Amino acid sequence: MLRSDANAGNVALVTGGGTGIGAATALELAHTGASVVICGKRDAPLAAVQRQIEADGGACLAVPTDIRELDQIEALVDAALERFGAIDILVNNAGGQFTAPAEAISPNGWRAVHRLAVDASWAITRLVAERSMIPQRSGVVVFIGFSPRRGIPGVAHAGSARAALENLASGLSLEWSRYGIRSVCVLPGTIATEGLDQYGADLEQWARAIPMQRLGTPEEVASLIAFLCSPGGGYITGTTVVVDGGADAWGQAELPPSLEV
Repeated sequence: MLRSDANAGNVALVTGGGTGIGAATALELAHTGASVVICGKRDAPLAAVQRQIEADGGACLAVPTDIRELDQIEALVDAALERFGAIDILVNNAGGQFTAPAEAISPNGWRAVHRLAVDASWAITRLVAERSMIPQRSGVVVFIGFSPRRGIPGVAHAGSARAALENLASGLSLEWSRYGIRSVCVLPGTIATEGLDQYGADLEQWARAIPMQRLGTPEEVASLIAFLCSPGGGYITGTTVVVDGGADAWGQAELPPSLEV
């Protein structure tokens, strides 16, 4: 467990901060001393996270935002800078996907997923870097991807989008290290969040396919992110950290689909 002042003095912006990994990350960054800005499309989850952070004595600003819209991103960054004066940490957590066979993914469906996961993440990253991190010559950008890295049946659109973020994290580290900005990618495996409900899956069966024989928790991912953003992670940049109970190392751990004649 990190010290309660591990991220003291930092201001963190977490997209998709109202639920799941985003909410856990916002809470953990606040618990380790950061002031936190959270955004998302739904007011109620954001307000709940804000109340929890403030009840624990932390500082939090919740800004309902559709990060696909540039004017809303600009308003979000303006609000964060007006309240706290800087953005030191950016966690690009927001995303969304649906399950479908690859051949059934329409061009519109493909674009919708990539617009949120890739285009919006880049837009907010560029703006935060331009407005705060590059001028202050410091910052940490975290991108959230998927494990296993080799691909996941049914989400070819989302898997490819998240893989783009892994490459983006590496590329930015090469260009922005001269500004004192670190960029990393975190790849969670199957994490027990409310988002799993949409898949109607047998979670016990999923757990059996993981070497550690259980699903991960949002708090485990959040703890890793908080460490990477702290001085303890100060020499880590341009790389990907997998937090998946060994799933990526093991493989799909299931039979491949049957051939069709």
